[in-house]
Amino acid sequence: MISPATPEEMLTIAAARALRDGQWCFVGIGLPSAAANLARRLHAPNLVLVYESGTIGSKPEHLPLSIGDGELAETADCVVSVPEIFAYWLQAGRIDIGFLGAAQVDRFGNLNSTVIGPWTAPTVRLPGAGGAPEIAAHAREVIVMARHDPRTFVAKLDFRSTAGFLEGGDARERAGLKGRGPTRVFTDLGLLEPDPNTRELGLTAVQPGVDADEVVRRTGWPLRVASPLRTLDPASPIELSELRDLQARTARVHGRKES
Repeated sequence: MISPATPEEMLTIAAARALRDGQWCFVGIGLPSAAANLARRLHAPNLVLVYESGTIGSKPEHLPLSIGDGELAETADCVVSVPEIFAYWLQAGRIDIGFLGAAQVDRFGNLNSTVIGPWTAPTVRLPGAGGAPEIAAHAREVIVMARHDPRTFVAKLDFRSTAGFLEGGDARERAGLKGRGPTRVFTDLGLLEPDPNTRELGLTAVQPGVDADEVVRRTGWPLRVASPLRTLDPASPIELSELRDLQARTARVHGRKES
């Protein structure tokens, strides 16, 4: 009998379901890569995965450690230069989905992947935004994945690495950013989506077994809760099996013990 899904597995599966067959998806490393590759294995075999290193149509059998993982190039339909991936594919509007993670998310879907604490004396230095600012500016829409806790969903970012809806309202459009911005933020507790007018993120669905009050407590701003509030579908045995197989392959290749 298959064991119940963990919160991280529920997050990955819920986000994977948001991807459709045939889309072009610019993928970030980590949780977004796990969800995108799961979608390709389950219901979107023609999902085109694009990574920042210039790989187009990658079909890895294990999850990459970084954009420089050789598996991405070896399984790609083609590999182009980094300037081409950004100028010809991304900035020209050819990418359907930008799939991103972040260390901090604010109420308007702006992201921080740079530092925690003051810029001049941070408590933590993060890997940096990489291509996320360009992805968020030019992809037709952005999906964000993050674990839901008060350190992540904050009232004010320590550093704005990547623009969502900036200060809300029509600020994104006035800034000249082309894409629709973050249309969905998936977490291990539920789904946040922007209000069509204010652009502030609100809770529109919860994961199975999660109470809305818990999500509100773990959010750094007064979180708007939709009425009626939906419940996301539970993970199916097939989804769990495929995800765990992918994680096991990754653990074997990278020499890590399975959790």
